[in-house]
Amino acid sequence: MSAQSDGLQKGSLTMDVLIPAIDKDMGTLPLVIDSLRRYVQHRIGTIYIVSPKSDRIRRLCASKNCTFVDEKTVLPITKKHIRYGTARWDRSGWLYQQLLKMNGDKISKAPFFLVIDADTILIRPHVFRKDGKTIFYYRSWSQPEYFRTYRKLMGVKAPSPKSFVTHYMLFEKAQLTRLKKIIETRHGKPWYNAIIQSINRKKQFGFSEYETYANYLYSKQPARMILRKSLNKALHSQASSLSEKQLDSLAKNHRSLSFHQRKVYQRAPISKLKSLVKSFKIKKIP
Repeated sequence: MSAQSDGLQKGSLTMDVLIPAIDKDMGTLPLVIDSLRRYVQHRIGTIYIVSPKSDRIRRLCASKNCTFVDEKTVLPITKKHIRYGTARWDRSGWLYQQLLKMNGDKISKAPFFLVIDADTILIRPHVFRKDGKTIFYYRSWSQPEYFRTYRKLMGVKAPSPKSFVTHYMLFEKAQLTRLKKIIETRHGKPWYNAIIQSINRKKQFGFSEYETYANYLYSKQPARMILRKSLNKALHSQASSLSEKQLDSLAKNHRSLSFHQRKVYQRAPISKLKSLVKSFKIKKIP
């Protein structure tokens, strides 16, 4: 890892970290953990690795001083209860992982917890809270279905013109709990069932936990959010193949690297989404 963070002091806020993972993430997961401890400029309490039963991941947790969480203990449902796919593709596991993240308030002991994808490595210092506000990293493209599902769930359009799908996000437990209660009240069913049933199952990208949580907060108190460009770069090489010199060079223009293994990701420019998120008033959600 780059040495750019040397000498920086950790802030007073203590946060937990939640990383959903499976065995195929073992090529990046150790580096993700190391990058968090080096570049997150807050005290880290417990790093929870949420995973199916896996001896490899359990051993990694032991060696990295992380806490293993069996994913079957997080929700009342498991992946087998989700039917989201066609004969050509299956997104059930992808959706299940997002639901696991959204129940992180039942796992974390700290008031705030950071969720990060198991294929994303920080390469520059990151601050997530400043002056009582949460810092959200954003980018300029997303998937239209994320916003359509948000409207189905919340009854209003997503208010932010930015995309919050940046592979990591700080969640406030109290706000996340409130969001799920709002969804349950509106739909008269458990929040996870409401999400599953609100998705257009003919579309591969039907829901985003990051987009949903951040837009909910933006609809309430945008002044308490600080937005910064994510400067994330997607790579298809092996994370372990990058040298210190290459990391230092990449860190000049990027904050994080994502080593995606899935080929189905298709970018939808934010310009194509503006019709979904503009020309309306932000309605306060009780």
